[in-house]
Amino acid sequence: MTDQTKITLSIEGMSCASCVGRVDKALAALEGVSDVAVNLASETAQVKLTDPHILSDVVKTLDKLGYPARLGHVTLTVASMSCASCVGRVDKALAALPGVVNVSVNLASESAQVDFLDGAVTPNEIAAAATRAGYPAEIATADATQNRAERKEEEAQEIKRRALIAAALALPVFAMEMGSHLIPGVHMLIERTIGTQTSWIIQFLLTTLVLIGPGRAFYTKGLPALFKAAPDMNSLVAVGTGAAWIYSVIATFLPGLLPEGVRAVYFEAAAVIVVLILVGRWLEARAKGRTGAAIQSLLGLQAQTATVLRDGKSAEVEIDALAVGDLVLVRPGERIPVDGEVTEGTSNVDESMITGEPAPVSKSTGDTVTGGTVNGSGSLSFRVTHVGADTTLARIIRMVEEAQGAKLPIQGLVDRVTLWFVPAVMAMALLTVVVWLLIGPDPALTLALVAGVSVLIIACPCAMGLATPTSIMVGTGRAAEMGVLFRKGDALQALSEVDVIALDKTGTVTEGQPALTDLVLADGFERGEVLAAIAAVEARSEHPIAEAILRGARDEGLSIPKATEFRSVTGHGVAALVDGREVLVGADRFMTREDIATDVLAGQERALAEKGRTTLFAAIDGRIAAVIAVADPVKASSRAAIAALKARGLDVAMITGDKRETAQAIARETGIDHVIAGVLPDGKVAALDDLRAGGRKLAFVGDGINDAPALAHADVGIAIGTGTDVAIESADVVLMSGDLRGVVNAVEVSRRTMSNIRQNLGWAFGYNIALIPVAAGVLYPALGVLLSPVFAAGAMALSSVSVLSNALRLRGIKPAMDERKPTRPDLSQSVTQPAE
Repeated sequence: MTDQTKITLSIEGMSCASCVGRVDKALAALEGVSDVAVNLASETAQVKLTDPHILSDVVKTLDKLGYPARLGHVTLTVASMSCASCVGRVDKALAALPGVVNVSVNLASESAQVDFLDGAVTPNEIAAAATRAGYPAEIATADATQNRAERKEEEAQEIKRRALIAAALALPVFAMEMGSHLIPGVHMLIERTIGTQTSWIIQFLLTTLVLIGPGRAFYTKGLPALFKAAPDMNSLVAVGTGAAWIYSVIATFLPGLLPEGVRAVYFEAAAVIVVLILVGRWLEARAKGRTGAAIQSLLGLQAQTATVLRDGKSAEVEIDALAVGDLVLVRPGERIPVDGEVTEGTSNVDESMITGEPAPVSKSTGDTVTGGTVNGSGSLSFRVTHVGADTTLARIIRMVEEAQGAKLPIQGLVDRVTLWFVPAVMAMALLTVVVWLLIGPDPALTLALVAGVSVLIIACPCAMGLATPTSIMVGTGRAAEMGVLFRKGDALQALSEVDVIALDKTGTVTEGQPALTDLVLADGFERGEVLAAIAAVEARSEHPIAEAILRGARDEGLSIPKATEFRSVTGHGVAALVDGREVLVGADRFMTREDIATDVLAGQERALAEKGRTTLFAAIDGRIAAVIAVADPVKASSRAAIAALKARGLDVAMITGDKRETAQAIARETGIDHVIAGVLPDGKVAALDDLRAGGRKLAFVGDGINDAPALAHADVGIAIGTGTDVAIESADVVLMSGDLRGVVNAVEVSRRTMSNIRQNLGWAFGYNIALIPVAAGVLYPALGVLLSPVFAAGAMALSSVSVLSNALRLRGIKPAMDERKPTRPDLSQSVTQPAE
């Protein structure tokens, strides 16, 4: 940035001239900022800066004022990255742009995600910066993921073709030069037939064809990077094979330049190194393609056409032609094209690909359906509510792609190391050659060459660069298949480090709506008759408890009679005539007021109240008939899920606005040890701080609007997918299923993925730390062992493939809890015995 460079920022939150004045005054007061021009109509601020670092001060000032600079986001596809050093250079080039806030470059997906200040820099300028650094970049399109899979397959096939050609050319070279080491007499046979010199010339011709043909890319990419003082993996291969080839050419055609004792050729090393590295890159390309399998499977869920009902006629149209409000027909067995609301028909829909739940879900008029799910045996008509990028499936794909491209905190160590790794390896190779020449035994020159080339070839920054992103891609993809979406990539690491799981109660541990849980009958009364009579009275009430009782009766298939002469006694209960009989439903004080004895059911009523139930008495014709209990029932899977979390060493707490007695009853039923009850939404935030005592990290699980502050405040916010959009947008992790089993699966995936990353990093760093000294010859004085460049190439190729193969093991993660979706308890099995 030159002096007095103009920057334009987009500003959020300005609504009047006073806002403009405050922004103008605050920016003008900053040192190094001049010519401030704030525009309310365009919501922009133009400034001139004398120093690039001042831009961060401008952004901080705007944030403090409450008028933050608007951020943009762009995903780039970046070509020509071959190792972790490339990643570091792309990251550095992008981060150096004024206005770029955050950069995450991913070697496995060959992409870069960039957050930038809208107006200060454009996506095209960001892509151009990566291209100038030597890594051609383009703005990713909507079908970039599909194109990437096809591109990786094409790339794998192209590398395979080059590897086969290189192997065909290298095989005679290897046979002529190394045959004598493997089969006695081969060396003498060559001398007696074509002669050693002719053999060397043939090796020269074949090896040269390998280097300028299949191996050409190592030189066209590696040497320019070296000349720019930014060497990469290709540079190591180019210098290593080039040194072996040049030495061998001199020995073949200018032997007088070398002492007689060191006249030898290493054509086979140069040729076989290229073959082995190409084989490694072929396997690597195939594995990279498989890391995105989850995204590919999600993309495969998208229907291509839909049957639209217009003017009473059906017509098949492309899915892109659908609009909100269209009426769509889905026949049995068809995939639902987009999100909508059922207007006609009933069917069971397989939603397992979205939620991870195996049991089909019943759908009827008024229910929502999700694009990508599969209709069962019934026929459905639904009205379209979301299309294109707004559909649930599109949002899921977008979330997974963003999480896969994220940079975890653990990646920081790799980034710091890889920028200097390749230059350090080249310096070490040079030092190795010098040391061998100075103190090595005869033939020192030959041994120096072998050791120097081995050091260059065995170093593997590829494995270091692939260690983290491949595990992230596979882990988050597998999580998505299990119905767990990591909206923010760093949550993958953060969740593995939490000590406490804090749960909201309503809608998270419980079903989220009151339900009839118990009906205890007095002697002489029949269940169906009593429940139908109670429901008839409650049908005239608008109270949530009344709705729960009415719903319970209907669930049992009872016919609800008509109630007359309905009356409501505030604070006590309701009464009406049902089939000529007076039915009263209310609290114990209502029964006392009406001189109806409750002693016969008083014990059962107390027992139910102690369980956290809301209890009511029912009387028919002046005689106590039953005790009814209503509660927000615990989800069938909650107890098992909480036990699974505790088995993994996590403390489980519940935070709720409900009264303590009810919360304690739920806690006893589910095995929760720590309860914080009676708190408002802002109180949940304070409760989280209390749970953090001692430096513990925690995750909060919730589903409602009132949970949004706590979800944002927790180290990891986990939203139940059946909750509100506000809760989901505030969360780091979204569970597409509606219960706590998803939390267990999320923790399992997080821990397994982080363990896999640590394994990969341990292998990648350990490999280089252990084998580079071996390649340099540290074992030679004691054991007489000097690693051949050919074996160094094989080991290097194996290192990258090992890291990728280990990451791909994450595709085999099984759901920690994979039970069928729980159903509401069967009320016919509730306590129905007559009271004594």
